[in-house]
Amino acid sequence: MEDWSWPLHGIRLRTADLDLRVMTEADLPVLCALLPDDLSMNPHATRYAGLDDRANRRAVLVQGYWRALGLWSPDDWALPFVVRSGGDVVGAQWLEGPDWRSDHAVDSSSWLVPTARGRGLGKQMRAAVLALAFGPLRAETAISSAVVDNASSLGVSRALGYRDTHRSVLEHSGETLQHVRLTQASWLASDHARGIRVEGVTPALPLFGIVDPT
Repeated sequence: MEDWSWPLHGIRLRTADLDLRVMTEADLPVLCALLPDDLSMNPHATRYAGLDDRANRRAVLVQGYWRALGLWSPDDWALPFVVRSGGDVVGAQWLEGPDWRSDHAVDSSSWLVPTARGRGLGKQMRAAVLALAFGPLRAETAISSAVVDNASSLGVSRALGYRDTHRSVLEHSGETLQHVRLTQASWLASDHARGIRVEGVTPALPLFGIVDPT
């Protein structure tokens, strides 16, 4: 029988300290066990009566993974990575193209276990997926957002060249979001991709609507 694998799972990103691979079902139990209590989850996700808060948070994570790969299309996709340092899982990094073939813009989100914070890993994680986005995926812009008092997330964005654009208010919490944006030109003019290895992307390019990799 011919060997078969889902092309997305061949994508691998490596930085000085991190190894990012596309999430698989086998990763879910470990990620659920490590899910930080202070991570803000999707407020619109289904919550189940009879499950405690911890179990509901795990359900949001698992169903988010299934939804991302199960509903994948070149027009609207979400690519979840498991982040490892020294072989140990330390977090997750998402890269998303919610209106990809229309605007070629990517968004991102991530989390780290508490013991891995404060070591510059958040910047490496984001830089890794930006190297993928602005490299073989040919993104034109990257956007992100964080509540105004989330200094760590906004610090990562600004350190990588994002610029503030506007603010908005979250309906469910009343918190103020700061939105930021990074252009392809700014990324390519920087040296943030130096030392980042992006591997295994070519077989997956048709899933992003890219039929000519040249």
